[in-house]
Order: sequence, then structure tokens, then C-alpha cells
Amino acid sequence: MNEVQMSECPPLLFFDTGVGGLSVLAETMKLLPRAPIVYAADYAGLPYGMKSEAELAARVPALLGRLVERYRPALATIACNTASTIALDHVRSALDIPVVGTVPAIKPASESSKTGVIGLLGTRATIRQPYVDRLAADFASNKILLRHAAPELVYAAEAKLRGEEPDRRAIAEAMAGLLDQHGGERIDAVILACTHFPLLRDELAVAAQRPIQFIDGAMGIARRIAYLTRDMAWPAESGTGIFVTTGGLEDISPYRSAFRQYGIDRFEKL
Repeated sequence: MNEVQMSECPPLLFFDTGVGGLSVLAETMKLLPRAPIVYAADYAGLPYGMKSEAELAARVPALLGRLVERYRPALATIACNTASTIALDHVRSALDIPVVGTVPAIKPASESSKTGVIGLLGTRATIRQPYVDRLAADFASNKILLRHAAPELVYAAEAKLRGEEPDRRAIAEAMAGLLDQHGGERIDAVILACTHFPLLRDELAVAAQRPIQFIDGAMGIARRIAYLTRDMAWPAESGTGIFVTTGGLEDISPYRSAFRQYGIDRFEKL
């Protein structure tokens, strides 16, 4: 039997295509530093932003079902905007534990914007979702929302976590894709609608060449996780976190030092 299944305290499960969910995990660890962690990355399915809605609606619930069966978490977080906007309802129907999703931070961006023009960077799949249209209608109906698909930023973030130099040209082109649109010169807030993108916050700020707020939903997600697990009795001390991948364990080697910063020091294959 898996060690986690035998534990008296079930873990928090975080799921993403790669390392992007670490931006959500980091905020969660500030609120729940002693919670056991299982971080799952679907590297065999990367990148989600290039897959069809039908593929993701089938793949994500199936993978999370296997993860929940193995690790018996108290709660699962889909720390991926693309997977959440497409498969969240399917996952909640399939699982009998609380499931927290990740959605673009349109509401806080709308509230913070002074110019009334907001940018949104995401994957191709995310920016075209009707769910994003509904969020914009509900929380930013009096604002201009400019969108740009920047899937290449996923790879730049992955490179950064491997200790490599991220692709500066890709980062500059992503910002230009927003700022060069009609009205883009008035953007004062950019929504990072992919959990990978906050890992490039500093690089994006340099590429913007002017003061811009970069807003993501990680803190709000962490607060939701903390609220839903408010009755949990966490261990007296934090333990070793587990990383599980659908890809090859040999491919994880370059990331190990980065994972250790999050208390993750055990690596398994799904």
C-alpha cells in the first residue's frame, strides 16, 4: 500500500501539465505550511493548450481518478487554467472529494485597472473558452479586454525551472502581442491566465518596458483551499512532498532542485 494511503492525514493534490502549478502551490504553502503535498504533472500530455476540448474532457478526469485512487487526497486542485475551463465540471462529477479549479483573474484585474483596458495572456484553448467570455461579461463589462495566446510561454517557464535561460524573444513577442493591439497602449493590468506564466513575472515586466500590474489567481485559489480544509488537523511538522508524472522519471532530473524548494523530494510515475 502506498505510504500516503496509510497516513492518518490525507494530502492535498495539485494537478497540472507541468511545473506551472507550482505558482499555486507556493501560495498554498504560505497558508498551510504543514499540509502533506502530492504534485502531479501530466508531462505525457503537455501542452494542453494545443489539445481539443474533447481530448481534455476525457483525459483530465481519467488521470485525476487514478491519482485520487492512489493517494487518497483530502482535496484536489486543478492548477491549470486550460484544464479547469474545459474539464472542471467533468472532474467534479467523477470524484467524491472537493475539487478546486483555476480560472482567469478577470475580476481582480477589472477592479485594479485605472485605464479600463486589461490584457489577458493564456493558451489558445483558454482564451477562446466561452467561460472566459462569461467572466468578462460578469466582472469586466465596462472594461476593454484584449486577449493574446502565448503557448510558447509554457516552454519558457519550464526552461526557467530547469535552471536554463528562458526564451527572451518568446516573452517579448507575447507582450507585444497584447500591447501592439489597438488600444494596447492603455493596458495597465495583464491577467496571467496560465499557471506557468507567473513563473515569468519578472521577465514579462522587463518585456513590457513600462509599469504594468501582472495579476494571477494563485492567492485566491490558496485561500479557497485553506477554507475548504479548515477542519483538517495537519501534521505537527511538514513532511516530504511527492511529485508524480505521467512522463518518464528520467525527464524530471533537471527539475529536482527546483522541486526541493517546495519540499518535494520524492518522485514517482503514474
